[in-house]
Amino acid sequence: MSTAELDEPQTMYAPPTDPYSDFPRDRMSGDAAFGKEKIVAFIGQGVEFKGTINYKGSVRIDGKLDGELHTEGTLLVGKEAVITAKISAGSVISKGKITGDIVANEKVLLLSSANMDGSLNTPQLSIEEGVIFNGTIEMKR
Repeated sequence: MSTAELDEPQTMYAPPTDPYSDFPRDRMSGDAAFGKEKIVAFIGQGVEFKGTINYKGSVRIDGKLDGELHTEGTLLVGKEAVITAKISAGSVISKGKITGDIVANEKVLLLSSANMDGSLNTPQLSIEEGVIFNGTIEMKR
């Protein structure tokens, strides 16, 4: 099992020029910083990672992750991503498949192509039409 704890930005695959370009900005409104943080880690499509990832900034996953992911920033889950993990993040925006438990301190957005199996614990939640969700939701401020 691997562990990634890095203070410097690391790239496991070359990220897109604008890592937020395929995520609708109108759905990310609410506060000025949401959806605009610098991506400090990127796991690209075709990349598989098993282990624990700990970061202080925002992370984008387009590949496969099996393990744990902890970040104070935003976790972006691309449409082709497959994640089986325990997740703790500031915010989560998902278009992909997540199996596991999510604790988000700020908010969770599940966009129309998202598939979620597990538990959600967040003060704010948005689920678009078309999302497949099986699990539990706990919302507290």
